[in-house]
Amino acid sequence: MAQVLALTNAPIAELVLPALELLSHSVRQIPAEPAQLVNAPDYDIVIVDARTDLVGAKSLCRLLRAAGQDAPLLLVVTEGGMSAVSGEWGIDDVLLATAGPAEIDARLRLALARHEEAAEPSRVQASGVTIDEQSYSAKLHGKPLDLTYKEFQLLHFLATHPSRVFTREQLLSEVWGYDYFGGTRTVDVHVRRLRAKLGDQEQIIGTVRNVGYRFNVYEDETVASR
Repeated sequence: MAQVLALTNAPIAELVLPALELLSHSVRQIPAEPAQLVNAPDYDIVIVDARTDLVGAKSLCRLLRAAGQDAPLLLVVTEGGMSAVSGEWGIDDVLLATAGPAEIDARLRLALARHEEAAEPSRVQASGVTIDEQSYSAKLHGKPLDLTYKEFQLLHFLATHPSRVFTREQLLSEVWGYDYFGGTRTVDVHVRRLRAKLGDQEQIIGTVRNVGYRFNVYEDETVASR
């Protein structure tokens, strides 16, 4: 049984997810304000009500993440609000307010399971590159790399699949998301910028002509000079 905390500005008597009451989870509702979390009861997962205020809910979600809120964050929207949700919100999953108990329970369990896996220290080291998933930081031979969020995601994805070749379409789907409407040129641009920041170690990101890109692994953890 999970301890669920719902952030909403709706009247206390109005349930954010009516079907949630049919499950065995413990649910508490408090006003949708970050300050309310200071004295909030213990919780395993946070639900943010975005049914009537998408702009406010987005700001709240991003503020919670920026403040270090690391519990799974689920968003509740109406069907009309689904199109406004994107990766920028910083949420773990989204639920329709009309979702049934089986779907809600499954999404809660999956979100908690992913959170537990992510809570385990995870660091990727290969070819002189060290990637810390917890701090979203990367180093090359001990020197910090100044990467944008997408550059970090791209490097992390390639490094966690060493030597495997990915097409531009695959990278676009895996790193930018299936709902990204930009072209594959975006991948080329980010690879070029990432290589520039790797400097004389740019060969770490290899090109397979007419196919795509891969993360090259070197046994001695260094890259031969060009």
